[in-house]
Amino acid sequence: MSRSRTVRWVLSIAAIAALGYLGWQRFQGADHPAQAETRKASPVRAAVPVRTAPVEKADFPVYLTGLGTVQGFNTVVVRSRVDGQINRIAFKEGQVVKEGDTLVEIDPRPFQAALDQAKAKKAQDEANLANASLDLQRSTRLGEFATRQQVDTQRSTVAQLTAQIQADTAMIENAQTQLDYATIRAPISGVVGLRQVDVGNIVNAATQTGIVTIAQIEPIAVIFTAPEDQLPEIKAALDAGSPKTIALSTDGKRVLSTGTLSLINNQVDTSSGTVRLKAVFDNKDHALWPGQSVSTRLLVATLKDATVVPDDAVQHGPNGLYAYTVNKENKAELRKIRVTRSIDGRSVVDEGLSPGDQIITAGQFKVQPGTLVTTAVASSDQTQARTTSE
Repeated sequence: MSRSRTVRWVLSIAAIAALGYLGWQRFQGADHPAQAETRKASPVRAAVPVRTAPVEKADFPVYLTGLGTVQGFNTVVVRSRVDGQINRIAFKEGQVVKEGDTLVEIDPRPFQAALDQAKAKKAQDEANLANASLDLQRSTRLGEFATRQQVDTQRSTVAQLTAQIQADTAMIENAQTQLDYATIRAPISGVVGLRQVDVGNIVNAATQTGIVTIAQIEPIAVIFTAPEDQLPEIKAALDAGSPKTIALSTDGKRVLSTGTLSLINNQVDTSSGTVRLKAVFDNKDHALWPGQSVSTRLLVATLKDATVVPDDAVQHGPNGLYAYTVNKENKAELRKIRVTRSIDGRSVVDEGLSPGDQIITAGQFKVQPGTLVTTAVASSDQTQARTTSE
C-alpha cells in the first residue's frame, strides 16, 4: 500500500511540473501587453550628424616646399683705403644708408698737404716749360746764327718739361684720390651693422678688419635647397619664366614676402643630394632680414581642372586612403581614393571621387558604410541663431 502511494505522488508531481512548463512556454511566446507597448514606443535609430563639403574641380597650384636662409643681395665690408686717425663717424648702427652717404671721416691734413705739394710742383714745371719754349723760339729765329745742336737741345728740354707736367698732373690726381679716400662713403645702399672702430682709433689700409658691414636688403635674396629629383620640374618652370616663390615663417603659417626664382646653382651637392636655389624679393617692407630662417614654397606648375577635396575628408586605413560620401538617400558610402598632391588643407584626388560628390569632412568616426547621416553643420546653426536674435 505504501509503495503504490509513493508512485502516485511521484506521478502527480511530474504532471504538475509538465503543466507548469507548458504554461511558461505559452506565456513567453505570447506578447505581454506591457512589452508590446514598450516595443511600439521604442524610437528608430537616429541619423549621425556629420559635416560635408562638395568635391570641386579647380586649378591646383603645385608647390615645392623647403627651408632657406635670407641673405643680403649684396654685402660689403667697409674698410679704409688710407692710413690715418678717425675724426668722425657719421652713421648710426642699424641705420639705412644710401649709396654715396658719408660714413667715416679720417684726418685729411696729410693728404691735403700732399695734394698742395703736387699742385705746386706742376706750377713750377709749367713755369720752366714756358721759359724753355721761349728759348726754343729764340733759337729758331736766330737761324744760321744758332747751331743745330742748340736748337735740338732746346726742343728736347721743352719735350721733357711737357712730360714732367703730365707726370705732375698724375701726381695731383693721385693726391686728390688719397684725399677723397679720407672720407669713406657707402659703396651701396643698405643697412649698416655694428661698427668695429670708434672715433680716435688709427686705421690703415693693410688691416683686414672692417669698419662696418653694409647689407643690401632692397632687394634681398633667399637661398634654399630642393631634392635633386625635383630638378627637372624646377628647370622647366624656370625656362618658362620666373617661378613664383613664397617666403614664410619657419612654422609655415605666415607669409612674409613673395618673389621670384632667379637661378639654380651650377652643381648638385653630392653629399646631401640637393641643389641650391636663389630667389629674389623686393622686400619693400623689410619683412625679410639677412640671416633669417624661412620656409619656402616654389610654384613649379598649376594643375588645370583638378579634382580637389579638403584634407579633413581623407582618411587612412589598413588598405590605403579612403573617404566617405553621402548618397541621395543620405547614407554614407565608402570610396577608396588616390591622392597625388596636398597643400594648404586641400588635396588632389585622381581616383575614387567626382566633382559634385558630397564628401564627409567631420564626424567620420561615427560613420560606417550605409549609416544614415544628417548634414547639419555648426555654421548653419550659428546663422539661424543670429537671424532669430535679429
